[in-house]
Amino acid sequence: MVSVAILGAAGGIGQPLSLLLKLNANVSKLHLYDIVNVPGVAADISHISTNAEVKSFLGAGQLNDAVTGIDLAIIPAGVPRKPGMTRDDLFKINAGIVKTLVEAIALNSPKAFIAVISNPVNSTAPIAAEVLKSKGVFDARRLFGVTSLDVVRASRFVRDLRPDVDAAALRVPVVGGHSGNTIVPLLSLASTPISLSPEETKDLTHRIQFGGDEVVKAKDGAGSATLSMAYAGARFADSLLRAMKGESVVEPTFIALAADPEGAKEFRELGAGSLEFFAVPVELGPEGVKRIVPLGAQPSAFELDAIKVATEALATNIATGVTYVKGV
Repeated sequence: MVSVAILGAAGGIGQPLSLLLKLNANVSKLHLYDIVNVPGVAADISHISTNAEVKSFLGAGQLNDAVTGIDLAIIPAGVPRKPGMTRDDLFKINAGIVKTLVEAIALNSPKAFIAVISNPVNSTAPIAAEVLKSKGVFDARRLFGVTSLDVVRASRFVRDLRPDVDAAALRVPVVGGHSGNTIVPLLSLASTPISLSPEETKDLTHRIQFGGDEVVKAKDGAGSATLSMAYAGARFADSLLRAMKGESVVEPTFIALAADPEGAKEFRELGAGSLEFFAVPVELGPEGVKRIVPLGAQPSAFELDAIKVATEALATNIATGVTYVKGV
């Protein structure tokens, strides 16, 4: 019996994410929370012929009930990115939303896994950590910034260049963070070797880093990446749910490196330095982070330079999140 709460379930990411989780056979209870429109979303999804029981929770007065007795909380709540906005521009709005939601989780389900989708993840995941620390319930193994969309894009965009590659099977490690040049796809270490020229590597890396801009521009003010993000979020949630049952699953995710100090050493030496958070390949288990998975080879010189750039930006992003909680 696994209970999952989706916080922000009536939004552009939340609705398709709720649908995908309703289809997941490992979910027995699905709590859908939002401040508007969620009863209709829940009623609609509840008619789907899977075994998961769906309940809706509307508004701040029902937030505590929404996150009571849950095993996994997924947080896509917040405003979407619009043309001209960076993920940092979202911070002023989404920071407060994430803080409020995590406070409720800490109070009512302190051992739940928390998967943060709300942008900017480089700052909202540290916000979640600081809230949990302030409540005395922080466990670095159980908090995740969801970076799966970067991994999904990397696989798909490689196929755009190399149509003989199976995008569904290809795995490209993506490290660093989850915005712009903090996203570092390690194309040289892909699960299937890919022959790319230096120019192709540069262009492909940039496209993976700024793939979200393609969607924002194409939607022409009507939103950001919602469907692909919902897919990526559901994939990460499925990995967590399978890991809860004892299956060994590896996913890149933005975590507090304290979850596995020994495994973090490789990434600190590659350029992460003293950062508290960094996206790394993680083997998931019943308690969350089982270990940080070694890369198995040295990244290219181009990728090492990209890690240095990412680290500088991440230091600021992480500090912004930490300061927000400590200063409120």
